[in-house]
Amino acid sequence: MAKILAGKVSDIPAGKMIKVEADGKDILITNVDGNYYAMDDTCAHAGASLVEGSLDGSTLTCPWHGATWDCKTGKMVAFGVQLKDLAPYKVTVESDEVFVED
Repeated sequence: MAKILAGKVSDIPAGKMIKVEADGKDILITNVDGNYYAMDDTCAHAGASLVEGSLDGSTLTCPWHGATWDCKTGKMVAFGVQLKDLAPYKVTVESDEVFVED
């Protein structure tokens, strides 16, 4: 994946998240205290779009069954069974634009 423009800094205020598509992948971008992180948007359990979930600090909760991930790393935090971690992506901010890339 090349460097993809995800949006402007003002599009993703602290505590919020958006979803972008790049190379056929749905990618979730979060803003945790002014720092931007990106990972796969699709829950490893049942395929829910995680952008519809909730963000508490850096912990993202799936809207369907409550699985949680650390949005900084894509690592699973908790669920009834072990799920695979979600792929993280590099995020950069240039001027007032947020970019995501592999």
